[in-house]
Amino acid sequence: QVRVLQSGGGWVQPGGSLLLGCAANGSIVRTKAMGWYRQAPGKERELVATITRDGNTTYSDSVKGRFTISKIGAKSAMTLQMDSLKPEDTAMYYCNFAPSVATMDRLGSWGQGTQVNVSS
Repeated sequence: QVRVLQSGGGWVQPGGSLLLGCAANGSIVRTKAMGWYRQAPGKERELVATITRDGNTTYSDSVKGRFTISKIGAKSAMTLQMDSLKPEDTAMYYCNFAPSVATMDRLGSWGQGTQVNVSS
């Protein structure tokens, strides 16, 4: 059985940085895309960053230039480096492994979520 484990998160002041990590414990043979979603209270879930097996990345406009998604070698693992954080980045962040970016929402394996709070 595949388990997806997240790490990182916490509280930071505006302008600060946080690093989130995510790794799959088990075999995700069909994984060709990984990504990070977030959901703030009262808001819809937002896809903020994706990376494919060959290293192609995408970012939502809200985080472009501030967040960096990276995969760790050939492993089913990745990080999300978050810089210049803003209060509006406050949310629960979830990682996801899927056969493709297009199927992440429907077929992906999800991490347990980690809270990020940005406030002074």
